[in-house]
Parts: sequence; structure tokens; C-alpha cells
Amino acid sequence: MTFTAQLATAESLNNSLLCIGLDPEPSKFPGAWKGDASRIFDFCAAIVDATKDLAIAFKPQIAYFAAHRAEDQLEALIAHIHAVAPAVPVILDAKRGDIGSTAQQYASEAFERYRADAVTL
Repeated sequence: MTFTAQLATAESLNNSLLCIGLDPEPSKFPGAWKGDASRIFDFCAAIVDATKDLAIAFKPQIAYFAAHRAEDQLEALIAHIHAVAPAVPVILDAKRGDIGSTAQQYASEAFERYRADAVTL
């Protein structure tokens, strides 16, 4: 299914145009999670679980995960989104650009490793 078709399906299913950005900043987490980068997955998964029937897409920002060495949490989060909201696509906010061979590696990272459905450029 094309990305456009995925968006149309999610829009129809959830009667929404809402894209939910996931930009986890541990210093802004609530309560006991405040400052704890090991809770990035938990924080984002809670948002996904609470909004999966309201969203047309989820958009995790890779820099927030990478800054805290939480790439494994990003992989787990995208897998979680695909499991609990299979009709809602994931847009990996990667904004990375470079020469052809390097760009191919970024594409491999986004689509093969993280299993994103689309990326920002």
C-alpha cells in the first residue's frame, strides 16, 4: 500500500487529520519519570496508546532518541505503533540529507532498521 493510501485509510478509519509528533525530552517528563531517558519508550508508548484511534500518523523525531542513545527505544516504539495501530503510518522525522551513497544508508536506517513508512527531508 502506498503512503498516500495509508494516510487515506487512517483518515477514514479515525475520522481525523491529526499527526502526532513524538519528541520526547526526558527533562520535561512528568512525575517520577522526569529526567529518566530510560523511560522514553514508556512515555511515547503511553501517548500512542491514548491516541491511536485519533491519529492519521505518528511522527517520532529521531534526534530526541539519538541524543539520549535511545535508538533501541525508537525501534521498539515503531514496532509498538505497528502492533497497536496497524492502520496508522509512521513518519520518521529524520531530516537527514547527504550525497547519494550516504543518503542510501540513511534510507536503509529509516525504512529497514526502524521500519518507518515515510520520512521528512
